[in-house]
Amino acid sequence: MNSVPNLVGKSAEELRAFVEGMGEPGYRAAQIYHAIYAERRFDFSAMTSLPAALRERLAREATIALPRILRRHHSSDGTVRYVLALDEGKPANLETVFMPEENRQTICISTQAGCAVDCRFCLTATLGLIRNLSAAEIVGQVLVALENNREALKPQTNIVLMGQGEPLLNYDAVMAALRILLDQKAVGIAPRHAALSTSGIIPGIERLAHEKVRPNLAISLNASSSEQRDQVMPINRKYPLKKLLEACRKYPLKPREWLLFEYVLLAGFNDSIDDARRVVQLLANLRAKVNLIPWNPGDLPHKRPDRNHVEEFQRVLLEKGVPCFIRDSRGQDVMAACGQLALSEAAASSAVHASS
Repeated sequence: MNSVPNLVGKSAEELRAFVEGMGEPGYRAAQIYHAIYAERRFDFSAMTSLPAALRERLAREATIALPRILRRHHSSDGTVRYVLALDEGKPANLETVFMPEENRQTICISTQAGCAVDCRFCLTATLGLIRNLSAAEIVGQVLVALENNREALKPQTNIVLMGQGEPLLNYDAVMAALRILLDQKAVGIAPRHAALSTSGIIPGIERLAHEKVRPNLAISLNASSSEQRDQVMPINRKYPLKKLLEACRKYPLKPREWLLFEYVLLAGFNDSIDDARRVVQLLANLRAKVNLIPWNPGDLPHKRPDRNHVEEFQRVLLEKGVPCFIRDSRGQDVMAACGQLALSEAAASSAVHASS
């Protein structure tokens, strides 16, 4: 564990308190904040806006510590699954996924190492909860992914908090990280290009509603009735579907904002036409969009639905006026797709190991 403070994950206010504690003028904090997050300078010696004496002192009295890349798994579709090592005195490994597209890149980040929610269709659940991540470790995933792909970055970056963990069970660290990631003076990601996915932690949804700057909210629905949801999402027993939807109806949406409901289709379980009709009823009177996600294969007792079946499900929602999209997860061949993040080495043959 480092004996000096890590400046990654610190807000502008925290950096100001740090530099003033060193006897330096407060404006130096803004220079450091911009250098780390906007310029991605991870060596104090490269912060040329600072005087040389201060750079040398910072090198002695602070650190810029990021998650370390252990392995990179490269998919045939261009997706990269990173296995990252976390130190910070509580060693753990986790995964981050980088998905390049024509005009943007999307980074899927983890908020916990492992997950305690235990969704029965998700491989991450098999890890259990290892620990919560710090704001530094959450922000660090984005900085590592951007820096590792610096030469090929597109103009727009999206982030989705849909990796390992339940974001709303690590609320304070997640929001501290998001305030940095969505700050236009820092990492500079537009709030509309960020999404937080929750299994339905109602107190967290209620807190998020009052945040001045926040990501889009995505709800993992995955069932057409509360009884059905109990079978695949044990969290439903604590936060039942009826109360979850009540919280969604109270959620204050901005003029161009929608709630996103994610629905993982499990063949023979929740993918019937009757299921689709019930979903329409559940989402009545909500400004909602639905992402249909055909289940991604893993070592669990489920099956991926037939494509025609998926399209029929979509048709029912569209005909009833519910915007609905089929999302084919990327990176399936390297276990980087939705629900596959379980530190698997099944695709090790395609991995490029990071140099030590």
